[in-house]
Amino acid sequence: MLVVIANDLPAAVRGRMKLWFIEPRANVFVSGVNDAVAKEVIDYLHKHCPRESGLMVFRRIPATPGYEILGIGDTTRNLTEISGLQLVVEKQMEVNTSK
Repeated sequence: MLVVIANDLPAAVRGRMKLWFIEPRANVFVSGVNDAVAKEVIDYLHKHCPRESGLMVFRRIPATPGYEILGIGDTTRNLTEISGLQLVVEKQMEVNTSK
């Protein structure tokens, strides 16, 4: 499975994505393509999307935890890794260290 979330896509790329994916919401694409096709799609996105497209790609992998998250360009969310688990940061919390 491959899920692509974009801030903005060039029209030609968006049209091509609609061939392979369903678009349940504007600039959110979901497909059950196999791993080889998923790699080709990711390579295509790297090649044809400017940084402003702000892509976040979720790809199924056979290893734990079962997915990989890729950020391409200027995404509106940050990625972090905790104990080998990739996570999307929703909100930064301030840590109060004074006591």
